[in-house]
Amino acid sequence: MILALLVLLGGSHRVFALTADDLKPLAEDDFDAKAQALDRIINSGDAAALRVLEAMGQENVVATSDGRVLIQEGEVLKDPITDAPAAIKASDVQPITLNNLLRARVESGLDGLRLQAPDHAVREKAINALFQAPDPAVKPLIEAARSKETDPVLKARLDQLWALTALQDPDASKRLQAVQLIGGRKDPQMRSLLLPLVEKQKDGTYAETDEKVRAAATEALKVMAFEQWKIEMIGTLFAGLSLGSILLLAALGLAITYGLIGVINMAHGEFLMIGAYATYVVQEFFRSHWAGAINWYPVAAVPASFLAAAIVGFILERGVLRFLYGRPLETLLSTFGISLVLIQTVRMLFGAQNVEVSNPSWMSGGVAIMPNLILPFNRITIMVFALTVVGIASLVLNKTRLGLYIRATTQNRRMAACSGIRTWQVDSYAFAFGAGIAGLGGCALSQIGNVGPDLGQNYIIDSFMVVVLGGVGQLAGTIIGAMGLGVISKVIEPFWGAVLAKIAVLVLIVLFIQKRPRGLFALKGRSVEV
Repeated sequence: MILALLVLLGGSHRVFALTADDLKPLAEDDFDAKAQALDRIINSGDAAALRVLEAMGQENVVATSDGRVLIQEGEVLKDPITDAPAAIKASDVQPITLNNLLRARVESGLDGLRLQAPDHAVREKAINALFQAPDPAVKPLIEAARSKETDPVLKARLDQLWALTALQDPDASKRLQAVQLIGGRKDPQMRSLLLPLVEKQKDGTYAETDEKVRAAATEALKVMAFEQWKIEMIGTLFAGLSLGSILLLAALGLAITYGLIGVINMAHGEFLMIGAYATYVVQEFFRSHWAGAINWYPVAAVPASFLAAAIVGFILERGVLRFLYGRPLETLLSTFGISLVLIQTVRMLFGAQNVEVSNPSWMSGGVAIMPNLILPFNRITIMVFALTVVGIASLVLNKTRLGLYIRATTQNRRMAACSGIRTWQVDSYAFAFGAGIAGLGGCALSQIGNVGPDLGQNYIIDSFMVVVLGGVGQLAGTIIGAMGLGVISKVIEPFWGAVLAKIAVLVLIVLFIQKRPRGLFALKGRSVEV
């Protein structure tokens, strides 16, 4: 009577020891009998139970002609109760067959027995597995593990796991406790477990008869709905800031060069492409010569992408653009033609197909800050990288002689020339610097998307919108414009789609420019004011 009471109350994990008779139904053809035998094995908690279940998971359990159940290890047969060798030949036994339902029961039973393993990692893995497929049959094992678990994090997860198996408990107080535990987790993925409790059936009644349980389920569903809204908002904000970081890198150099020399450079997007392909070349070089340091190729790719784009930008400015200053239409057409030339050159060198740029191991994966919300490491790295580039650009423009010359030439070119500044040289260096920053943007883009000849075409229009919105030649305006444009685009996309969202953003910018033609931050200077 005492043993029976302990079983009913779930007061003990190990209330009996397995015997050979408990295992005999496994050798029969009746799958219902096998299921009952599995439940008894799982709930026994005996050391032999773990051996039997592990062997069944590996299909190493066999039966003799007289119904004995043994474990086969190679050519050796062992008694699962005593773990001693059995004096039976391997040819005199036949394997035990299981259906898919019993195999799933074996797996859940193994996870249930591992809930009290000494190794913390084993217990955590077992909890995660049972969360994926909760099995009411292992409820006694979960209850026993709850009472013995010392780690507070695992203890909390065990409580929630127990709640999943207790929703169908005959005791209303346990169902109420289960609903409260599930609601306390605030996981929107668990809404499907509570919805049947508050929905009416076809006959107008509730599946859950207890009013307190239904009220607790209703309150938990409200909490989960709010949590889902928070997850979506944070995810949208992160996606918008991530897109804004890319637009910032793409538009930062354009803001500098456009503010300095007033050239509408339609080939600016190709500087991103050059930076991305420079990253690919560095990756392949590391893969061929320094395979052991392949995880650190992005560190070498950063200066390589900057230099590659800066050199091409310097050649473009010296070879073409300096002859077209003051002629915006001709500049527009010529830079568009140059962009086509650069795209075709890349196709000839690398092929028309996209090339693969892999993330290093330290940029793979992500951090889970909320249920159903994982922030990828590569995008977090790109956001930090973008802010670092902005900081360096700010230092160059405000703390160096080149930056002083750029600011002076941007505000009043004639006065700067009269002061002895070689404005043509400033134009070349500033254009190369802006192109190099765009190359850094291509290096960042290679870590989150495909690298192909048409890479830059996807960002040139957005880059111009950022420059116009933020104000020509203004770092602060470029930062705010890029981040704002990225967030607004991602907020609108779920409702209208990517294409209509871009159209809506363009309309908003046009309306904004009607009120502030010079953007968020207008340039200051006598020549500008005139």
